Amino acid sequence: MNIFGVRHLSPGASFHLLEYLEEKNPGCILIEGPSDACEIIRSIADKRVKPPVALLAYTTELPVETVLYPLASYSPEYQAICWGIRKKRDVRFIDLPSGAMLKLRQERRNEKDRETADAFYAFHNGLYKRIAGCCGESDYESYWERHFEHNLNPDTFRAGLALQSEQMREMVVGREQEDVPYDFSFNLIREAQMRREIQRAISDGYRPEQIVVVVGAYHVSGILSNLPPLSDSEQKRLPAASSQLTLMPYSYLRLSSRTGYGAGNKAPFYFEMMWKAIRENRLNHLPAIYLSRLANALRERGFNASSASVIEAVRLANALTALNAGSLPVLKDLHDAVVTCFGGGDLASVAEAINRIDIGTAIGSLPEGVSQTPVQENMNQELKRLKLTAYKSPVAQELSLDLRENLKVKSKEAAFIDLNQSTFLHRLSVLNIHFAEKVQVSQDSATWAEKWILRWTPEVEIEIVEANLKGETLEIAAAFALREQLDECTDISLAARIIRQACECALTHIFGNALSALHSLLVDSNHFRETAFAAHELATLIQYGDLRQFNLEPLVPTLQQLFLRSALLLVDSASCDDKAATSIAQAISVMEIVSQQQYETVDTEIWQKELFKLSHRDDLNAKLSGVAFSILLEHNLTGEDDCAKEVSRRLSPGVPADLGAAWFEGLAGRNRYALLSRISLWKELDSYIQQLDEEEFMRSVVFLRRAFSEFEPAQKNSIAELLGDLWGLNAESVAESLQAELTETESNKLDELNDFEFDF
Repeated sequence: MNIFGVRHLSPGASFHLLEYLEEKNPGCILIEGPSDACEIIRSIADKRVKPPVALLAYTTELPVETVLYPLASYSPEYQAICWGIRKKRDVRFIDLPSGAMLKLRQERRNEKDRETADAFYAFHNGLYKRIAGCCGESDYESYWERHFEHNLNPDTFRAGLALQSEQMREMVVGREQEDVPYDFSFNLIREAQMRREIQRAISDGYRPEQIVVVVGAYHVSGILSNLPPLSDSEQKRLPAASSQLTLMPYSYLRLSSRTGYGAGNKAPFYFEMMWKAIRENRLNHLPAIYLSRLANALRERGFNASSASVIEAVRLANALTALNAGSLPVLKDLHDAVVTCFGGGDLASVAEAINRIDIGTAIGSLPEGVSQTPVQENMNQELKRLKLTAYKSPVAQELSLDLRENLKVKSKEAAFIDLNQSTFLHRLSVLNIHFAEKVQVSQDSATWAEKWILRWTPEVEIEIVEANLKGETLEIAAAFALREQLDECTDISLAARIIRQACECALTHIFGNALSALHSLLVDSNHFRETAFAAHELATLIQYGDLRQFNLEPLVPTLQQLFLRSALLLVDSASCDDKAATSIAQAISVMEIVSQQQYETVDTEIWQKELFKLSHRDDLNAKLSGVAFSILLEHNLTGEDDCAKEVSRRLSPGVPADLGAAWFEGLAGRNRYALLSRISLWKELDSYIQQLDEEEFMRSVVFLRRAFSEFEPAQKNSIAELLGDLWGLNAESVAESLQAELTETESNKLDELNDFEFDF
């Protein structure tokens, strides 16, 4: 039997493995991978498949557990699969079936003592660091690249990797067995399964010399050991989760994060360049290729990166590698050369370009119909139908939608393409598939315009697969997800949001259930904030009218009830502390929006009466009273004299300074331009401040400073000019003084405010 140990995602290992396969010309190739995924092997080798891709195994019950097997164009496993299929050989995976792998991973995570495991992995990683140090390298990646990736001698590569892996295993296994016994048994079970599959291939008629086994180098000695293969009875006793497998596009960004199965690498695009250079017998040109690409990336960002600098960087990289007795620069040598020759010693100025060329932006792709779950197939069909395939890119793109019917086109499909795209994107949002993020548009176009940012990532692929557990199409899965939320819903605002989402997703069959649930919650609702936000959800929906071709008439009486209930809860809700007042103030603003948008539908008069009660009550939260009074001012529901009286009453010497300032903070939190036009208000505030003693002044300034921090510079300038007029000073001079830099004394005084004690 021929066994070839590899490092996952190693272009050097791929090069030597292909030569080894040509030499041995096997009839059967056995590869480390889930043994129940053999049917997907031909899909992986499909010429239309563009790496990077990943084999994804996932549980079919919640919570979803996944395991990924990523493959780049330079992965040894990928090259072995392509070679075998091209030569019409028998290619199989031989690791544990995905169900057993997932279940064992779940149990390992549950049973493992984290501190012990962390200590073991620190020891394990320390061994790699010691190997690098013994060879004069600062890190293992540089050691690996210099001694293995650059080593194109087939005999020394394979023998050297096998020897190092065997010695590493001997040092690790003892500690693994003692410190992390579950990891130890996990690897023993996997290797017993691989030996079982090797024996099965022999039983199928292949002679040992006709078989080539491709596994991670760590497992070579374990597979060659005298331990028996996994028996039939042992395999039956293996725990297994219900699981499925699919092939999905992957990305270099994801590979660089080292997530999923296998080692990963931090510079996948660099290793792709290395793979091409090795295949073209131009490995010695790799430093110039890498540095030229990086210089081009710098020039695109406006940096001066000349050809002369590239030449100097290549020379420096070669000199650095000579100090380590290397034949070619490793990635660290190239980084050092970039920082010196392009960054002038400053890493920050070239870091972005380094990451861009190290990692790359490549994302794989699969042809239609290749290894798809039902939801994946539906997703691709919808992208094609809705003309969104161009947005299936790792680069973020903006999509603006007009939900109105386009009368300039002939077909109904074209007339409502934007509306259908919106429905599709809202369904993805409900399913937490992060392909699209909605951007808030202006109030003027909120009824018919939507803006989305679309970006495709491997995480999106995983989220699509997970959605398969909720239904076979996006429509069915979204309806299931909303029904799940509805069954657990105890918050009336959430019930209203589900109604809105059902409408946005065109899920008419759950609309009635959601409305019934909301009515049930409304009977017992006594929470102002929840009821206010529920009213806002329905008001937003009704504002669309029949734009989404949805009958919204049943919502009108419900909105009226919600608005009335919320208005009547306002005053009682204002009996709260300052922390709770923040969320109540948000709800007041939401109710005010509803009263303006739906003034012909809701009882605005009762709302304003309740605001008047709140604004004149002294026993409620002062900030909220200020918010209520500011709304009355906006609608001219209180006159100039009443305004002056209320300001005088709230900002009088008998009122605690923090209460007076908190009231003003609430007042100033809304329409500030309306405040600037009321001279009497500023006269009263000026009079109030002048009557305070030092301690009261300090107490009030803490709150007033917070209130004025939200004002725009132009507004602050207007206030300064206004006060200048009140004081009989030159208004422009006062404004200039306000904008001047603080003196050291003034800065110290402001710092003292941060440490002010309120004696609460």
